Amino acid sequence: MGPAELTDAAKAVAKGHGAKFNVIVGDQLLRQNFPAIHAVGRASSRPPRLIELRYSGGGKGAPIALTGKGIAFDSGGLSIKDATGMEWMKADMGGAASILGTMRAIALLKPKVNVIAAIPSAENMPSGSAIRPGDVLKHRGGTTSEVLNTDAEGRLVLADSLAFLAEKKPRVIIDTATLTGACMIALGTDIWGAMGNDRDLIRDVLAAGEAAGEPGWELPMHEPYRKLIDSDIADIKNIGKRYGGAITAAMFLREFVGDVPWVHLDIAGPAFAERAGDYWPKGATGSPVRALVGYVLSKADGARTS
Repeated sequence: MGPAELTDAAKAVAKGHGAKFNVIVGDQLLRQNFPAIHAVGRASSRPPRLIELRYSGGGKGAPIALTGKGIAFDSGGLSIKDATGMEWMKADMGGAASILGTMRAIALLKPKVNVIAAIPSAENMPSGSAIRPGDVLKHRGGTTSEVLNTDAEGRLVLADSLAFLAEKKPRVIIDTATLTGACMIALGTDIWGAMGNDRDLIRDVLAAGEAAGEPGWELPMHEPYRKLIDSDIADIKNIGKRYGGAITAAMFLREFVGDVPWVHLDIAGPAFAERAGDYWPKGATGSPVRALVGYVLSKADGARTS
């Protein structure tokens, strides 16, 4: 699914289940202040976009905000992957797909809660217009990032989306992304990693995953690692050293959420299965849709608390 096909799927969810839909495409992203999403996707013949879905369940309080990495294909850009590394990169939109699946389930179940989803989608391709190693991007909200590796692009598009959602003053923000191979090295292919700025939120999402059969594990936001993504010419750089890569990627994302309670789910392992298992078939798994739906239902007005 390219960005346009993902948009069509989101539009179908909205039309069929009473959610509100909006999309910002191509150069409109620059005019509406999503510069990093535009920068990552501008080298592709298939324009990048930001897809927005809103479910209004009539619940009290601020909405729950969701976002997911929607890189429809990841060549690595100018920091190009080898051929083997590209073989399953159509699955690099697994985070976006999980958010879209979650929104569809929520709209069908109709809980008394409000949910907003912002899904950035782009192809990361090499061309004469591609972002280059050494470029500095200015994100929504004004934070600048030094792009040392164009294959660390998911965090760039999520940064704009997170900044946008933080402006909406939600009760929490949850993002999902096939973000790092480092998380797979740490936790294998069955378990997603959870990192964030609010321990209660992290515990609630982990509990929802455990109940749904989609287990996660918290990785530490070890503050001394923050210096690994300091930049000499920007506020932050998009990669650190090899070790602790899942954590420094999460620290990059943290720069864009302000003081909103937030958790990042690195689903690089469980989003796509190379062989069938007891709980999901070979290929795209949908993880962590069940966990996210369980979390949202637990926060709806009238939900059981135990």
